[in-house]
Amino acid sequence: MEFTINQEKIALPDSVLDWDLIKISEHQYHIIFQNCSFLAELEHIDWENKIFKLKINKKIVSVAVKDRMDLLLEKMGMSNTNAKKINELKAPMPGMILNIAVQEGNSVKKGDKLLILEAMKMENVLKSPTDAVIKSIKIKQGERVEKNHVLIVFQ
Repeated sequence: MEFTINQEKIALPDSVLDWDLIKISEHQYHIIFQNCSFLAELEHIDWENKIFKLKINKKIVSVAVKDRMDLLLEKMGMSNTNAKKINELKAPMPGMILNIAVQEGNSVKKGDKLLILEAMKMENVLKSPTDAVIKSIKIKQGERVEKNHVLIVFQ
């Protein structure tokens, strides 16, 4: 189930749910929803994927949370919640390749620096969108590229 959450309300895709939430301790909360009482204990938070693992009345549940920015990106068709495996990195804008920080065969982690693309007199560091191995590099330092030009292919 995916929903947004704040101190006053839970918002599901098609509705808003009112609730009362009281913090009992660092990881425990008392929730009253539709005249029912729930004891919720925070078991684990995956901040990167916005997934919370909760123990509610002794039952473990995982909850995917979306904030306003996630909902806006999804509405604009830019959501990566249903993303498939990423096979290539494309130029987000036209520019010139200033530096390539990886080589074919390198293993990279999500967020690792791959290259620097200069666009409109600004240096943009392009980072790996996923954990992968560099299969091939389709550009050279100093080369000009257009938007959506394939820069790097991942295995």
